[in-house]
Amino acid sequence: MFLPVEPATGRESKGPKFESVSNEITVATYNIHAGIDAWGRRFDALDAIVSLDADVYILQECWTPEGEPGIASHVAAAIGGSFEEVTLASGRRALPHPEAPPVWHRRKAFLDGDHSLYLESVRPLRERIAHSERFAHGESGVFSLAVISRLPLSETSTVWLSSLPRDQVQRAILSTSIHVNDKSVRVFGTHMAHLSQGSPRHFRVFRQEILASLRQGSDVIAGGDMNAWGPLVAAHLRPLRRAVKAKTWPSWGPHSQVDHLLASAQIQVLEGRVAHMTQSDHLPVVAKFRLERD
Repeated sequence: MFLPVEPATGRESKGPKFESVSNEITVATYNIHAGIDAWGRRFDALDAIVSLDADVYILQECWTPEGEPGIASHVAAAIGGSFEEVTLASGRRALPHPEAPPVWHRRKAFLDGDHSLYLESVRPLRERIAHSERFAHGESGVFSLAVISRLPLSETSTVWLSSLPRDQVQRAILSTSIHVNDKSVRVFGTHMAHLSQGSPRHFRVFRQEILASLRQGSDVIAGGDMNAWGPLVAAHLRPLRRAVKAKTWPSWGPHSQVDHLLASAQIQVLEGRVAHMTQSDHLPVVAKFRLERD
C-alpha cells in the first residue's frame, strides 16, 4: 500500500530543497520485497521507509505497478527530494492470498520459489508458478533498484553486471554523487545475486568501480542487499569498512547480516543501527556519517 502523496515529477519532487547544516548525513538501505509479504499482503512501504528518517535511501526490490508511479517516486515526493532508479526485471505481484495465516511466508516459500513476487523477464518461471491462478491474476509491474535523496543528485551512472545462471533478475550498480556543504560523496547502491549463483564475479566489478571513485578523490558510501555475510563483503569491497554490524535476515528471527552499509576511510561513522521492522523479510540498516571537511 502506498499513501496518497503527490508523486515526484520525473526524477525530482516539487518540494523545497533540503540543505544540510553540517557535514553529517544519515543513510539507510532497505530491501522492501516490493511492498508485500510472501502471501501477497501489502504493507505501507512508504511509511516504513520514511520513518527511518534518512537523508539518503538505497532501496532494493522497489515496485512500480504498470501505468502508475512507483514507490521510489512516492518516497521522493514525501521527503521533498529526488531519485534515481534502474529497472532490473518485470513481472507480476500477487494479490493477497484470501486464507493467509498471520505469518510472513509459507513454510516452503523459499524452497519452491513462490513468495508472491513473480519475475519472468530474465528467465522463465517454474512451470507450476507460470500456470498458477495467483500468477494469472497478479498485478503487472517492474522491479527496481533506487537511490532517493533529500540532497540533489548528480553524475548518476549505471554499470550493468553479467548474467548469472539461475538468477531471475538483471544485476546492476547504481551510483550517484551528493554534495554535503563543501564535500562531495559518491553513493553506490546495489542488490547482489546469491553466492551460489556466482556473485563474486560481480563483487570484483563493484570493487573496481569503488576504486575508480577513490582514485578520483571522491569519498564513497556503498550499500544494499549484498546476499553475503559481513566479513566476505568487507574482503570483496576493501578498502571500504562496514558501518553497521548486526543481523538483518530474516526479519522475524534474524540470524545473518546480508544488508550492509560501508564507507571509505575519510568518512567517520557516528552511529549505526538495524531498525526492527518486520514488514519485509529484510531489516533496514541505518547509519549516520560525518564527512571530513577539506
